[in-house]
Amino acid sequence: MALDILIAGGGIGGLTTALALQARGHRVRVCEATAALKPLGVGINLLPHAVAVLDGLGLLPALRQMAVETSALVFANRHGQEIYRDVRGLAGGYSHPQLSIHRGELQLKLWAEAQARLGAERVRSGQRITGARTEGDRVLAQVQLADGDTAELHADLLIAADGIHSALRRQCYPDEGAPRWNGMMMWRGTSLAPPFLDGRTMVQAGHRRAKFVVYPIAPPQADGTQLINWICDRRLREDGIGGGLTAPGREDWSKPGSLDDLLPTFGGWHFDWLDVPAMIKGATQLLEYPMVDRDPLPRWRHGRITLLGDAAHPMYPIGSNGATQAIMDAQCIAEVLSGTADVEAALDAYEAQRRPLCAGIVTMNRQEGLDAILDLVEDRAPDGFARLADVIDPAEVDAFVKRYKAAAGHQQRPLAG
Repeated sequence: MALDILIAGGGIGGLTTALALQARGHRVRVCEATAALKPLGVGINLLPHAVAVLDGLGLLPALRQMAVETSALVFANRHGQEIYRDVRGLAGGYSHPQLSIHRGELQLKLWAEAQARLGAERVRSGQRITGARTEGDRVLAQVQLADGDTAELHADLLIAADGIHSALRRQCYPDEGAPRWNGMMMWRGTSLAPPFLDGRTMVQAGHRRAKFVVYPIAPPQADGTQLINWICDRRLREDGIGGGLTAPGREDWSKPGSLDDLLPTFGGWHFDWLDVPAMIKGATQLLEYPMVDRDPLPRWRHGRITLLGDAAHPMYPIGSNGATQAIMDAQCIAEVLSGTADVEAALDAYEAQRRPLCAGIVTMNRQEGLDAILDLVEDRAPDGFARLADVIDPAEVDAFVKRYKAAAGHQQRPLAG
């Protein structure tokens, strides 16, 4: 049965959901609050199971032209010494590559595809859904338009993909309060620089108090340089597991960062394979964010309204799970809605599949996720090591990585016998 479906939010999760639902014959409308989309933000990673979803929507050839197929995720200490190498993509036994890509460019691509497939009149910017209610078998949504007017839209169901500051989540949980901060600030930048290592590797180096993440997000240019995404994490305050500290106000999120906040900590991080301070100084843009999440919710569905992506399960950016899990939400909700005429039962099935898994990732990431490996090595060998096996058992690290990946939904092919 074809449904009229309204989606609040034209980000990666909302647009992927729109494309997946349209492909199954539903009538979809997307309302994005931003008046005019621009390629904002920096880099993200799409794990292979999310790339498989986008491939199913016919997008992989175009994304391969825009992105870098990640060859490996490397964990290193703050001296740049390799601790663990996790091979990714096809070489790692996955059915699809892992893609490192510019978030804004990906969003614009999804937006263009959604407008082409759904019709431009059904994928609109400058429309903020501020609230909604279920009346019988319909949803009535209140929309704030860019010119200041308001409107009411009707649909069979509403999917709230309106981000960590979701108006619809706040409607359902008015006493939840602000996102929870773990005391860590992130400075995200991009720099044009010569490729490092093989030009396809993602590296996480450091420890829980100071971490440097770096990976390329576009193919090399004609002059040999490559757009490289990097993140400096620096702990400003300590907290218990799960956050709860007061974060900077929302108006200070994604504000321009300053080198003065970074160089005292990272100015001496010169690796054999990368000059970290030179990379930071070469930034073409530098933005500052608090590392925040929210507590897992007891339920996502309220009548014929449900949550998706960061509106449902915002999590620390550890393990490349943010956009990936939103894309997996999209696939799941499209599948369950196409399998039954009972809308509320379908939304319950979606929640039963997705909410426990995402709550588990939130919890794991509050415990540092895979980055706990870095802390172990820093504690045992703060000055570096001559032989990794003298510091940590490689088999222990390998088992830890495999447990996290299984819990986060990684899907590797069985190895050939």
